[in-house]
Amino acid sequence: MDIKITRLGHLGDGIAEGPLFAPRTLPGEVVSGTPKGDRLTDIRIVTPSEHRVKAPCAHYNACGGCALQHASDDFVAGWKRQVIQTALAAQDLSVTAEPTLTSPAGTRRRGTLHGKRTKKGALVGFHARAAETITPVPNCMLLDPVILAAIPTLENLTRIAASRAAEVAYHLTVSDAGLDLAIENAKPLDASIRQELPSYVAAFARVTWNGESVLQAAAPGVRFGTARVVPPPGAFLQATPEGETALVRAAMDAIGPATRVIDLFSGCGTFTFPAAAQAAVHAMESEQTLLDALDHGVRHNQGLKPITTERRDLFRNPVLPEDLTKFDAAIIDPPRAGAEAQVAELAQSSIPRIAFVSCNPVTFAREAATLVQAGYTLNWVRVIDQFRWSPHIETVASFSKD
Repeated sequence: MDIKITRLGHLGDGIAEGPLFAPRTLPGEVVSGTPKGDRLTDIRIVTPSEHRVKAPCAHYNACGGCALQHASDDFVAGWKRQVIQTALAAQDLSVTAEPTLTSPAGTRRRGTLHGKRTKKGALVGFHARAAETITPVPNCMLLDPVILAAIPTLENLTRIAASRAAEVAYHLTVSDAGLDLAIENAKPLDASIRQELPSYVAAFARVTWNGESVLQAAAPGVRFGTARVVPPPGAFLQATPEGETALVRAAMDAIGPATRVIDLFSGCGTFTFPAAAQAAVHAMESEQTLLDALDHGVRHNQGLKPITTERRDLFRNPVLPEDLTKFDAAIIDPPRAGAEAQVAELAQSSIPRIAFVSCNPVTFAREAATLVQAGYTLNWVRVIDQFRWSPHIETVASFSKD
């Protein structure tokens, strides 16, 4: 039976009436396949969309790292923009999102690869779609070439790091001193592994093994504005340099000429340091290791306005409106779950400008509605796609209150 795809879901799957989910299909396509529950398998494209293209990566059919390589870049950019506008419309908000800014291929500076021992040696790569099978990706079009160059070393390392029954996870970040490697789910470090390890990890700037530091040949730093910061192992960073630049530029545009800024969910300073080029900044974060990295960056950089830090759980202990009167702008970059409690306090404040950074269209729209209902104006929204060929979407929005 032929089935027509009517739209894309939030994971990038095509959706037909039912609903019936059909991975790697596009709106308007007619397809056939075998229904299994609410999913279509053994899919064959009967009538392709005009937006369908040949996947540029040779690994796409087997690898689960990308979901939208079968769609043209223009289609994906427009779809991501429309997702934001649809989420806002569901909250009775209307704004024309600016055109999507997409990071180039081969610029993903952080990623997690998985390693598994085999009878003949080891496999390192991404999981296959909806499966535990590991797909080697030596020519991955997402990852920075520095990460790809390390895969043969990781394959050798897997032979001593992985048990026969379990996978090991390699969290890799490209730094200015080389690759930063955090290994998780590895076998416990024993004397034999410690003896062998130096020959496997000499190429990395820093290596941690199940949370224990085992090597630091050089401090793996990254640049936030003019500042150099050394994040803790495995710390969250924006996925691409180009994506980070776009996010930071948008946030700085949103805070305007502010001179006193509060940075909520600051991490180790992605927005803190660029804002401190013009304003005194108070950075709040719940994880002490991130604040330690931020503080270290403050002490070793000059030419910025004052930066202060505070460890605070903004979910359980949000900053109250009376305490926000000290600032003339806020930057907020919450996790995917959003920051309902903190946004409720921001909404009741008189802080004139808010730069809202989000990686979840649904929670962003919900919290945008909270701000607008309290008297804020939603001025503009920018869509940033640094997770190319995936359904993930990031936005920066400008809010103001007279």
